[in-house]
This record gives sequence, structure tokens and C-alpha cells, in this order.
Amino acid sequence: MGNEALDRALLYLCVGSRSAEDDLPEFLDEVLGAGVDIVQLREKNLEAADELALLEVFRAACERHGALLAVNDRADLALAAGADVLHLGQRDLLPAVARRILGPDVILGRSSHSLDQASEAALDPDLDYFCLGPIWPTPTKAGRPHTSLDPVRKLAADQPSRPWFGIGGVDESTLDEVLQAGATRVVVVRAITEAADPAAATARIKARLVAAQDGRGTS
Repeated sequence: MGNEALDRALLYLCVGSRSAEDDLPEFLDEVLGAGVDIVQLREKNLEAADELALLEVFRAACERHGALLAVNDRADLALAAGADVLHLGQRDLLPAVARRILGPDVILGRSSHSLDQASEAALDPDLDYFCLGPIWPTPTKAGRPHTSLDPVRKLAADQPSRPWFGIGGVDESTLDEVLQAGATRVVVVRAITEAADPAAATARIKARLVAAQDGRGTS
């Protein structure tokens, strides 16, 4: 897979352990089968052994569906889990350091929270993709200032050569605004994890992303 799979990826999902629902394997099969391209385990304050145990479940589901497995922040856990992707925040390891740890084959991404950070990420030789946001306020990043859509429009006009994703408050009600601003790849959380029918929500979002990208050419 690797970068060819990243080039095709449009829909990136962050999801926790779903311990309250007790349905993680079934949930992952549903949403990956319906069109999620990248899935990241996002749960705070896990011990390493507990996170690795969850990542085994994610890894098995990704292998069943040909999707990319992403680990958040931790290069050591990405290496131990055999993850396809490591996603870094602005206060995590520098991409160059993560690249030295993980080697050339693991996909590296980074969060950006402004147009300047996104422009820097677009030129970083150690990164394969980046995200811009949060576009709108979101409880998953409580207290973080949102960017609004203007940086998304400006970034899209610059036509970065590597994949990038809009993130933060993206759901079925806001997706059209994101697409019109020029982002054709998105990261979502609650739009799928809190949907009454996660597979159906996934399929609807993915279809709109595919139509948008087909209408504009690969971006």
C-alpha cells in the first residue's frame, strides 16, 4: 500500500476504543467496508500495552479491508504496531526525528492550525500529508481556536503537491462548505462515530468526496 493508498485516500476517521458501545471490531468492519480509507485510534491516557492491544484490533480490520492504520503522536507505538501512518501534532516529535525512527516506508502526517503551518508542512520533505484545522470549534479539541474556511480556500488556491485534509467540525451538514472551499479530503470523528447508522453515514460522506474530487481532478 503506502503512498499509493494515501494518494487515493479521501476519508480519514479518528475513533476511540468504543468501550461504552463494546462494538469496536464490528464498528471498524462496518465503516471500513463502507469507505473509510484511513483509521486512527484516538484515545487519551492509555498505557502502552493497552493501546497496542487496541491497535491489534485496528490492524486486523485494516488488513481485512485494505485500509491504512494510523497511530497518533507515538512513534514507538507506531513501530511496535506495524502502523502504516504516524500522525504528529505541532508539539510532538519533529517529522525529521520521526522519520529517523520509522524509516522511509511509514507515512508521516502532521496537524496544522494556520495557513502558515500548512504551507510549512506542504514543503517539509519528511511529511507525506498534512491536515488544516480545526475549521470549526469541536469538542475533540476543546479550547483550540478554529481557523474558519478562509485558510482552506487560500491553501486550495495554492494547490499543494501532497495530499491534505480539512479537519474540525466536518460532518454531513458542513461538508458542502468544506468542498466548496477547495478541500476534497477530510478527517471526521463524530460525523461517523455518533451516527445512527455509521456505515450509511460513511457511504454518504465518501460518495460526496469522490464526486468532488472527480469534478476537480486529483488534489
